[in-house]
Amino acid sequence: MEELKQKILQLKKEKNAVILAHYYQEFEIQDVADYVGDSLGLSQVAAEVEADIILFAGVHFMAETAKILNPNKKVILPDLNAGCSLADSCPPEEFAKFKEKYPEHLVVTYVNCSAEIKSMTDIVCTSSNALKIINSIPKEQPIIFAPDKNLGKYIIGETGREMVLWDGACVVHEAFSLEKLINLCKEHPDAKIVAHPESETHILKTAHYIGSTAGMIEFVKKDPNQKFIIATEAGILHKMSQAVPEKTLIPAPAHEDNTCACSECMYMKVNTLQKVYDCLLNETPEIHVPKEIREKALVPIERMLALSK
Repeated sequence: MEELKQKILQLKKEKNAVILAHYYQEFEIQDVADYVGDSLGLSQVAAEVEADIILFAGVHFMAETAKILNPNKKVILPDLNAGCSLADSCPPEEFAKFKEKYPEHLVVTYVNCSAEIKSMTDIVCTSSNALKIINSIPKEQPIIFAPDKNLGKYIIGETGREMVLWDGACVVHEAFSLEKLINLCKEHPDAKIVAHPESETHILKTAHYIGSTAGMIEFVKKDPNQKFIIATEAGILHKMSQAVPEKTLIPAPAHEDNTCACSECMYMKVNTLQKVYDCLLNETPEIHVPKEIREKALVPIERMLALSK
């Protein structure tokens, strides 16, 4: 494993490449990345990258976003099968018909969607800036929010805005078992629950803090409590435990039919360190976004980035 890591680091230098990785990637991949972050942080870094090659250790929509922001750079993804259940829950043809029903509505889409959906959007958001984005829109302006209904419900609850929601969801954040969580809280009554806003409402009601992956890490760092139950994809525990080695971090339990006791994204875990090496060596698979879609999708992404400064 260490030898493979060294080969990747050497290839990065030779090819003037940068590796961007999401918090949900395998620990070994996070360790060779130039930047590890959430969707907003990764988008911000992708917009400013100076390398010739961007290897995106994440899922397909993230690599697409990097390509939209860097049309003249080579963007590569370790495995094209690294998709996203949330992005898949919003097919472009169906969303176009849905949008036609609400011609007066402004379209806000969560970054976890395809480039084609972004091209039908007025402004993109992430879980880090969703509340800020919605609050920036005049109150009299009706809104469509897609594709995550759970994030949409959370935003409605926090802002009081009425929004038409697309019926999409993330399988990872719908995998948490409330019954098991209650039992876990009984075992650890001194633990605080931190949750991602893509989680279902009944999970969010139990949380002491709700926020993006980056926000969750910051909360755990700053809060004086010594024990936390983490309700998001288990990959976050790597960077989080590095940030607070003295604190106890417990992954929120998933339903019985899940492959592990915690909630893991099978799409994120498709990428491996070997695939990262092969991808960098061969500079493939490469991500391409058609020019017309790229140009349309760039507008709402740039609006988001401008509002996030």
